[in-house]
Amino acid sequence: MKTRISLLQEMGSPRPYDQTKPIQIVDADLEAPGPEEVLVRVLAAGVCHSDLSVINGDRPRPSPLALGHEAVGEVVKAGDAVVDLKLGQRVLMVFVPSCGHCACCAEGRPALCEPGLKHNTDGTLLSGAKRIKYQGKPVLHHLGISCFSDFAVCHRRSLVPVSSDLDPSIQAVFGCAVLTGCGAVLNTAKLRAGEDVAIVGLGGVGLAGLLGAVAGGAKNIIAIDANPEKEAVARELGADHFVNSRDPDAASQVRSLSQGGVALAAEFAGVMPALDLAIEVTRRGGRTVTAALPNPTDRLSLAAARLVTEERTLLGSYVGSCVPSRDIPNFMALHKKGKLPVDRMISHRISLTEINESMERLAAGQAIRQIICF
Repeated sequence: MKTRISLLQEMGSPRPYDQTKPIQIVDADLEAPGPEEVLVRVLAAGVCHSDLSVINGDRPRPSPLALGHEAVGEVVKAGDAVVDLKLGQRVLMVFVPSCGHCACCAEGRPALCEPGLKHNTDGTLLSGAKRIKYQGKPVLHHLGISCFSDFAVCHRRSLVPVSSDLDPSIQAVFGCAVLTGCGAVLNTAKLRAGEDVAIVGLGGVGLAGLLGAVAGGAKNIIAIDANPEKEAVARELGADHFVNSRDPDAASQVRSLSQGGVALAAEFAGVMPALDLAIEVTRRGGRTVTAALPNPTDRLSLAAARLVTEERTLLGSYVGSCVPSRDIPNFMALHKKGKLPVDRMISHRISLTEINESMERLAAGQAIRQIICF
């Protein structure tokens, strides 16, 4: 069948992206789903910084690549061996498929699935298949999803069934932003009620982390970003204070606001100065968690003795250390109760043809979560 896809032929296009247009919207051929695969009609997809990181080369991926990794859709056709999904079932797409059998999956850590990592790196589905062709040549799948498309073929283990009682444009953000942001604070760092928390980087994932801190009972939340225009939305979502990370005394401001440093600092900016700042504002005995993806060449410099003498904990968090089949329904339930108002993170609802404009807004810091509505 035919479907529109968002095709990236090569990385490193210069900005502004609304003029250079690194992404082409083209009609491609989409093969039928194989065994354990599902054809999904995409209803809504979120534009995430991880997509931008592929375009600018911070997260190198092989190409040509069909972009997109955060979305919700409905089942059109299920392949052989898929017996638990029915036609029309609403499904959320998760950007790390879990095989269910490797050592990490067996430990209950599907975000670290080893075959999932290999196939995501190779640009294939968990089955190893490539189901997209353009002009007769294979196109790679972005993180097993490629959801900036009208239709997508995904492996069953990239999909989580969800109810159809929420607006798809709201549900879409649960597949990456909410899993990553809330999960980093609540699952990886294990926020304890009454703790002081700093959130460094207020994009879609960072603001989801802020919402997770509110829902988890943080006493004092300090929002930190280089863009002062983020202060209003951060305070609206529950931040008690805002600090501009560009201020030379940003770290001392945070320490003053938290009586010497926060118990938990969560970094979501994806640049080394932000992680350095998160470490500096964490008090002795505290926890610093990072869920951002900096350039692979970046290196962290930290006096190793501080880990011992200050009993510091530095944590990495991928997909928020979540079990998607467990956490997505739980996070959605919190949203329905008004405890996780993720809809307030949505700054733009756009069409697929505006994809390059959306990437430029994201690169310029002029958007939080943009949702492509199909």
